[in-house]
Amino acid sequence: MNTNLLRSVMYVASIFGLYMATAMFIPAMADLYYKNNDWSVFALSGFMCGGFFLACALATRGQTPQFNKRFGFLLVNVLWLVFSLVGAIPFYLSELDLTFAQAVFESVSAITTTGSTVISGLDTAPQGILMWRSLLCWLGGIGIVALGLFILPLLRVGGMTFFRMESSDTGNDRPFARLAHFTRAFVGIYMLMTLTCTIAYDMAGMSHFDALNHAMSTVATGGFSTHDASFAYFDSIALLWIATIFLVLGSLPFSIMILLAVKRRLNIVRDPQIAVFLGYLTVISIAVGVYHHLRNGVPLDSALSHSFFNVTSILSTGGFASDDYTLWGPFVVVVAFFATFMGGCSGSTAGGIKAYRFVIIFNVAKTGLKKLIYPNAVYSVRYGDQVVDPETIRTVFLFLSCFIALWIVGSLALSAMGYDFLTATSAVATSLANVGPGIGPIIGPVGNFSTITDPALYVLSAMMLMGRLEILTVLVIMMPIFWKN
Repeated sequence: MNTNLLRSVMYVASIFGLYMATAMFIPAMADLYYKNNDWSVFALSGFMCGGFFLACALATRGQTPQFNKRFGFLLVNVLWLVFSLVGAIPFYLSELDLTFAQAVFESVSAITTTGSTVISGLDTAPQGILMWRSLLCWLGGIGIVALGLFILPLLRVGGMTFFRMESSDTGNDRPFARLAHFTRAFVGIYMLMTLTCTIAYDMAGMSHFDALNHAMSTVATGGFSTHDASFAYFDSIALLWIATIFLVLGSLPFSIMILLAVKRRLNIVRDPQIAVFLGYLTVISIAVGVYHHLRNGVPLDSALSHSFFNVTSILSTGGFASDDYTLWGPFVVVVAFFATFMGGCSGSTAGGIKAYRFVIIFNVAKTGLKKLIYPNAVYSVRYGDQVVDPETIRTVFLFLSCFIALWIVGSLALSAMGYDFLTATSAVATSLANVGPGIGPIIGPVGNFSTITDPALYVLSAMMLMGRLEILTVLVIMMPIFWKN
């Protein structure tokens, strides 16, 4: 491996580390405002990390090499590893008395917008810690969209090329000719969504602090709450619908929203993955709501409100909960388990397998069946109006194969550590898909990961990172050929 390449990667990682160190002073100010002594933890962490990364930046500064696949793969992995470790420092030094494995798990969960937590007693936790969790989640959401819209498609890992199939646009229809213009528009929309969601939550009854924290987590589809009971704490149908709307928006491709907001082009909503995502979200939510109404005697309007919220939370990989939906009946448990894998749209903050892959897999299957009837006919796999190239099809099936393989390996690892079948399989599934809560009494919607052992937390942290980085981005650097000059 070229030493200049490693030097350049470390330089970029150091610059981003400085941004993370600066961000630590925001929760420090929150603690000062609420008169919590925990402010010193964030101040110390900020100065310590800032000094370290400043020294690293000065030591490794130089000309950044031209972006290529090897540089991109290594940079993505190093950046997310640095983010996770830096984010863990305040958790580890805080008064929460977390082990290092728990601190890393909480940080990875926030950065990857998974929403799983090892912290109990959120209602009495210092405001700075709560703000840091939400802020990491919010910043992670920005990084995830940038990753999905630009970096991974260039590496041919995300399965789609930048602004080609991702937004159903090609050629001169790109929303901006320059990445800088796109970045400004994206950050503006992201911040506007966060502000709007904060105001909506505040007007619907949340405190100012709760509204801001939940808005940052909602727009990032992260699922971190400031209360152990999550949305059940507020007991408000209005809040459930507000969260549902913004979770759906966070699950849609941001490139689509940019085109709608800036170019006023309504035709781009015909992207097939949007219809597929909204379709299975609506069908599953209505089915679960009607089942809950008929089986448990809950009023239909309440059953549908809670169903849409919790199903949206799972499919968007938001991870919030308004009730222990695993008690609604066995049908809901099975639906929730399989919904964990599905996810939202590509180019959004949502995780999971994602709707566009289901579109491609369905069309591949349909084309294959046609070939059985007319073996000499020539059929192309299409995504909307476009023909899907063979490399994209290969990448989609490679991702799916690796996803299933990692799920099996991770589940076996947790079962070897003594966890039951449901806990092991759902914990790995929810980590790989970046959903948050699992299934069962330990890690279900009203539980958390606080009783999970440190070795298992390291396994799940690795699964969260691999799931967020589309798996292949991590696996490729484990190949010996990657490190050869």
